[in-house]
Amino acid sequence: MIYELNKTKKKNGVEYKEQKFSIDTGDRVNDINIQDAVIHVLDSNAGEPILNEYTLELTEDTYNFLYKHIEKIFKNDDLVPAAFNQEKNLVKEIVQDYLNGIDRDIIEISKGLARQLFAIMKCNINIPSCDLIVTSIITDQGPMLGILKLDYVNSFTHQVDFIGNKIGVGLIKHSAALPGSSQRIQRAAFIKPIRGGQTFDLWVLDSNKGRKIDYDEYGANYFSNTFLGCSQVSDSRTETKAFIHAVERWTRNNITENAVEAENIRTTVKDKLQEEDNINITELADELFRDEPKKKQDFEVYIKGNGLDEKIKVDKQFVEKKFKRVRLKIDKDIDLYIGKEAYKDQSKFEIQRNGDGSINMIVKNVINYIEK
Repeated sequence: MIYELNKTKKKNGVEYKEQKFSIDTGDRVNDINIQDAVIHVLDSNAGEPILNEYTLELTEDTYNFLYKHIEKIFKNDDLVPAAFNQEKNLVKEIVQDYLNGIDRDIIEISKGLARQLFAIMKCNINIPSCDLIVTSIITDQGPMLGILKLDYVNSFTHQVDFIGNKIGVGLIKHSAALPGSSQRIQRAAFIKPIRGGQTFDLWVLDSNKGRKIDYDEYGANYFSNTFLGCSQVSDSRTETKAFIHAVERWTRNNITENAVEAENIRTTVKDKLQEEDNINITELADELFRDEPKKKQDFEVYIKGNGLDEKIKVDKQFVEKKFKRVRLKIDKDIDLYIGKEAYKDQSKFEIQRNGDGSINMIVKNVINYIEK
């Protein structure tokens, strides 16, 4: 583990030192066994939350609904390890009492968490109403307490009316439906028992994908910053993901009129990610831009400026998943989806350089195709 304590931040009028870790968390959670679950209704238009007095009956359907959501969250690339901040933290205290056996009443624990989140929601009208599920799970990495914020989605069902002696069937919109097991939850946390020497305290999903965020930082990051009071811990997966995105952003912004150079950068980086266990940013910059010192410096500074250290430990599992298929957007109006093996097979796909900075992308030996 690499540990730094160097940035001072201010939140809610209190200054604290931001902790930055660089760790290898190993395999993500795989085995999941749900023990208990409680659901509460947090409607920001109401004066009080609707707090449940009973645990959910874990029927086969209910168990599968929860399990599929939890499993999907643990497989989500946006799930990151995090550590609780140093200041006093109500969520941390409530959950640790439960995980350490001091208070084993999950209903009361979940009520405290629901009240805390509801108070935050009432302070910002942009935070969507939801059902909050608090669940106790056993995993291959030990016991955890899960917190799932299920924002409401619109759904429709039919309504049958009898008009005289005729049947009329219409549609009714439900604005407070829960996301189905095929849909993604945007915000969740799985908190571990806090033990001395451990490098992170919880897994956090705090995603704004698919949402237009036009409110302030408090509102955009309320789940991690204000509710959980935690900071992301950098592991090999988050570093690998950040590195890939940083390289692509730099290439898009700086190599706009030379497809040959852009292709060389992308191919070189992809090959290194798939072949090497570690990537040294300085050495990579030198290899890519040995004869262009200004580009070399700009590239190196930009990549490191995304919170990355000199050496990146590559998460092979993430790389395999990321590059299983290659998606190419060509001149804004052509999309290509190519499997990794086909992309590297010159009998099926080839990139030809034209000598003027442009390239030809050739799909070869087509014997069957369909139109979608």
